[in-house]
Amino acid sequence: MPGGRLTQQERRQIASGLADGLAYAEIARRLDRPTSTVTREVMRNGGPTAYRADVAHRATERRSHRRGQAAPRGPEAAPQAHGRDAEAVREYEEVLTTVLMQSGTPKMMARVLACLCISDTGSHTASELVQRLQVSPASVSKAVAFLESQGLVRRERDERRRERYVVDDDVWYQSMMASVRGTMQVAEAARQGVGVLVPGTPAANRLENIARFLDFVSESLARAADQAREVLHTKSGPTP
Repeated sequence: MPGGRLTQQERRQIASGLADGLAYAEIARRLDRPTSTVTREVMRNGGPTAYRADVAHRATERRSHRRGQAAPRGPEAAPQAHGRDAEAVREYEEVLTTVLMQSGTPKMMARVLACLCISDTGSHTASELVQRLQVSPASVSKAVAFLESQGLVRRERDERRRERYVVDDDVWYQSMMASVRGTMQVAEAARQGVGVLVPGTPAANRLENIARFLDFVSESLARAADQAREVLHTKSGPTP
């Protein structure tokens, strides 16, 4: 199995495989590469619908050049717990960030959320995030405010009275419920428009259908989230 970085020709084969609708595993088999290599390559360069071989190749060269110029500081230089591969962790963090961005999360918010999610404690102070992500305190503050508004992080004080930003096991439930509340607000706004636009007219009928659809979806999501939380949510025990 070949090692090292992907070549430009291999990236073109990946793009061709994606265009043909092949799974990552099949593309990797044809390249004689690990499936994880292909997955990381695609997700860090636009995802399966936006991947472009030449663009991905240039982006990789730029990242490599920046890493070569940078001093070994921050998370890349820090030792990893539990025998983890530092490079694999760094690459996974980049993949997770890309996936979050593709789901609609702005870039800096996605970076902060990914950083919190892969932390064993699930929390960092503002200064820790600044150091790990190599960004300004203002960028971290703005990102945390957005994530908090979406129910994705919460704030707490540690034993030294420092404010910590926390992602816990309930994060996706809280995020989904925040999304449900937003959807219900849109449904209510659509319902108000029915009276303004005169019931029975095409525009009023359209808004009424929007309201009914969003009511059904939000109620279904809330019910599913509550059921999943009750059935599937478990606390992980300590790692040996």
